[in-house]
Amino acid sequence: MTRRVAVTGAAGSIGTRVVALLAELAECDVLAIDRVELDAPPSVETKRLDLTSADLVSVFTGIDAVVHLATTVTPGEIDDAAEALEMAILRRVLDAATETNVGQVVSLSTAMVYGAWVGNPVPITEDAASRPNPDFSWAVLRGEVENATLEWATGRDAAAAVLRPTAVVAEDHLGQLARVLHTARIGIAAEGDPPVQYLHVDDLAAAVVSVVESKFDGVVNVAPDGWIPPDALHDLEGPKPRVRVPAVAARWIAAVRWRAGFSPIPPGIVPYTSHSWVVANDRIRELGWVPRWTNEEAWVVSHHPGPLDRLPARKQQELALAVAGVAIVATLIGLGLLVRRLRRGPQPS
Repeated sequence: MTRRVAVTGAAGSIGTRVVALLAELAECDVLAIDRVELDAPPSVETKRLDLTSADLVSVFTGIDAVVHLATTVTPGEIDDAAEALEMAILRRVLDAATETNVGQVVSLSTAMVYGAWVGNPVPITEDAASRPNPDFSWAVLRGEVENATLEWATGRDAAAAVLRPTAVVAEDHLGQLARVLHTARIGIAAEGDPPVQYLHVDDLAAAVVSVVESKFDGVVNVAPDGWIPPDALHDLEGPKPRVRVPAVAARWIAAVRWRAGFSPIPPGIVPYTSHSWVVANDRIRELGWVPRWTNEEAWVVSHHPGPLDRLPARKQQELALAVAGVAIVATLIGLGLLVRRLRRGPQPS
């Protein structure tokens, strides 16, 4: 029996892949939705609309499943207005799904909702509690998206699926989360070297399709088998400009630099570079999903080598230490300027 599946955010990196894979299924009709012009396979119906104002009830009429991938926020940049907009759009999608008797809603979350805490199991399974680090607003928001999605199915004959992927990458391109994590690990970084996971965007798209095909209901982690140990990651990355400081100091420095506009890295990301939050993938594998890329392969294809990567290892290390020293000096100067500004107080207009 053919199912009609609507995909929001269909023009995004994940959305385009999900739409293409769904279009290949004989028992699936696809409706691709986005604010921008869509380049979809010929068999796919497209709608260009704004989720904040469009009549979603008419759009979802006759739809069996909604894959909600549209988002207004990124891991490195979020404020109260963006958070409110994200949740408002989700509620409009869920309300329309209720009115049109949609049988399944699929939302995208993150493995970061488990939080990065001392004593986390390695790996973390879906049975673990969701407790994102409160200072990282993006992870907290994804937790709210999860709760709203799962509550939507409560008391209804419907399925609500939430995917929790680890850091996503693509060819020659780090995803937003992977880029933030990478940047936070260099320069002035917190002590601690947890294992890491990298998920290729093609594998994430395939996981979404597996969830839709199986009409899965519940929460599922998405990650390659295993993880990259700290030593192996160091070998992959090579020498980097990094000065280790206690986690408390790293968070304080990150907060000051963030407030002063000197850094694009939110301070709440620091624990995720110090403590493990790698996840198990047994549940998604039970749905028939098989990752095509290992953690190491995903990292390698996403890494675009620069001029420094061609230098001998010893020279790279020397430059790394020099850059780290400059970073410390710049930070101290920035802190001094900020303290001076705060002491002077507001200036008369």
